[in-house]
Amino acid sequence: MLKLNRRHFLASTAAILAMPAIGFAQAAAPAKGGTLRISVDQAASVIHPLLTRVNPEYMVTELLYSNLTRLKVDMSVEPDLAESWSSNDALTEWTFKLRSGVKFHDGSPLTANDVVQSFKAILDPKNASPALNNVGPIADVTAADPLTAVFKLSTPYADFPVATAYTVARIIPASIATGDFKKLSTTAVGTGPFKLVSYEPDRLIVVERNPDYYDPKRPYLDRVEIQVFPDTSAQTSALLAGDIDVISTVQPTEYLRMKDAQGVNRLRVPSGQFCNINFGCDTKPFNDARVRRALALTVDRQAMVDFVTEGFGTPGNDTALNSSYRFYADLPLRQANIDEAKKLLAEAGYPNGFEATLIASDKPSQRTQLAVALREMAKEAGININVQTMPHATYLEQVWKKGSFYVGFYNMQPTADAIFKLLYTSDAAWNETRWNNAAFDKVVNEARGITDEAKRKELYAAAQKLMNEEVPSIIPVFFDVLAAKRDWVAGFEVHPRASVFRLDYVSLTDKAPKRS
Repeated sequence: MLKLNRRHFLASTAAILAMPAIGFAQAAAPAKGGTLRISVDQAASVIHPLLTRVNPEYMVTELLYSNLTRLKVDMSVEPDLAESWSSNDALTEWTFKLRSGVKFHDGSPLTANDVVQSFKAILDPKNASPALNNVGPIADVTAADPLTAVFKLSTPYADFPVATAYTVARIIPASIATGDFKKLSTTAVGTGPFKLVSYEPDRLIVVERNPDYYDPKRPYLDRVEIQVFPDTSAQTSALLAGDIDVISTVQPTEYLRMKDAQGVNRLRVPSGQFCNINFGCDTKPFNDARVRRALALTVDRQAMVDFVTEGFGTPGNDTALNSSYRFYADLPLRQANIDEAKKLLAEAGYPNGFEATLIASDKPSQRTQLAVALREMAKEAGININVQTMPHATYLEQVWKKGSFYVGFYNMQPTADAIFKLLYTSDAAWNETRWNNAAFDKVVNEARGITDEAKRKELYAAAQKLMNEEVPSIIPVFFDVLAAKRDWVAGFEVHPRASVFRLDYVSLTDKAPKRS
C-alpha cells in the first residue's frame, strides 16, 4: 500500500492524543438485528452498479456490491474486496491482492477474473458507464492468479487506489459482465453486505443481510428499507413521527425545522459539494470568456450562501475545489462588480446585454433557488435570464450533458484529480462545459502522475487559477452535507462525499421500535 501521508498521520495522531486519559475501556459491540428505514428524495431508477448516476442509486448499489477499495469518512481509502495493493516505482502498474473465500450472492466465488471483466465492462464505450473516465488511465487489466488483479496504466497515476473506490466501479460476476450485461438492471448479484429482496424504484427498495458477507461481524442490521419521499416536508414529518429512522440528505429549510425536535439528531459536515452554472463554451454567447466572466461578476457570493443554503455552506470562487479538498488554492474571492461586467459585455459585442434561458432541475430545490438568485443579480448588468424548471427525470434525459446554460449539482469527489476529470478536462466523463482547455489538461495530467506533494500543490494551484480566470462554469457556493436520524440509530455518519453511506456499520439500540 502507499505510505500514510503526513496529513493523515497528523489527523490520526491528534485523535489519539485527544482521548481522555481513562485507559482503554472496550466499547460495547453494536447490537445485531432490526430493520432500518432510510429515506431518499428521488427514485433509484437505475440499480445496475456500473451505470448509476445519483445518490439514491449509489446507496442501493453500495449495499449490494463491493469495490476493490472504499472511502472512510475522513476520505482516506481502505480495503474492500482487495486486502492489499502496491505499485511499481513509475506508478504505471498496480497489483491488487483479493480476499479469499468471498462469494457472490448466487454462491459463485469471487476471482480476479471478475475484477478483470468488471473493469473491462466499465471501459467498454458501448456500455456508457459513468465510470469510464473516472477509474484512471487503465490500458489493460489482467489476472496474474485467481486472487491477484494487475492494472497497467497508460500514464502514471498516484491516486489509483482511491479511484477504485468510485461509486460506479463495483465488481460484478464475469459471466454477467461478458454475457447478459443488462440483467443487473432489475436484479442484483453482488458481494455486498446485503441482498436484494424487492425493487420498486419510485417507492421502496428492500435489502436483507447477506449471511456470506466477507466480514462475519457486519452488517449489524437484518434489513434496510429505502423509502422514496419526493415531498421533503412529508419526509421530515415521517422522521419526527418515528416512521423512518434516517434521512440521508436533508434540505436546509427542513434541517431548521428539526432544530428543537425531541429524539432527533441533526447531522452536518463541511463538504466540497456544489451547485454550478454550466456554460456551453462552444456555443454563443458563452464561447467568449469575457461573457462568462461578466456573468460571474454579477454574483454576490455571500448572498448566494445565505439565500441558497440558509447559511449551511461557504462561498465558491468558480473553481471546483474548496477548503475541504487537499491541494485547495486560496485565491482572492471574486467580488460582484457590475461596472466591470458591463465593460466586458461591451468588449464581447453585447453593449446592451443579452437574453438567455437558464434551465434547472427541480431536484434538489437549491438548483432553482440558485437560478432565481442569478436571474435577479444579473439584471443590473443588462443580462435577462429566463428560468425554466423541469422534473429531474426530464432534465437528465433532455438537458444534462446536452444543454449550454443550466444548473448542475455535484457531490464532493475524493481527490482534486477526480473532480477535474469528472467535469472539466477535455476527456472528462461528464464534459458538460466543452471548455477543452489544453493548458488546464496539461497541468492536471502532470499532477496525477507524481507523488511530490509540493509540485502537485503547485500544479493544482495553476489549474484552479485557470478555472477562475476562464470561468467554464460559475461555482458560487459550496454546501455542507446535512442529514438527520432518530437517536436510536447508532453508527450512522454523514460522509462529506455525500454519495457514500456505509450502512453496514449502522445498528439500532434497544430504543428502536420493533418491526416485523
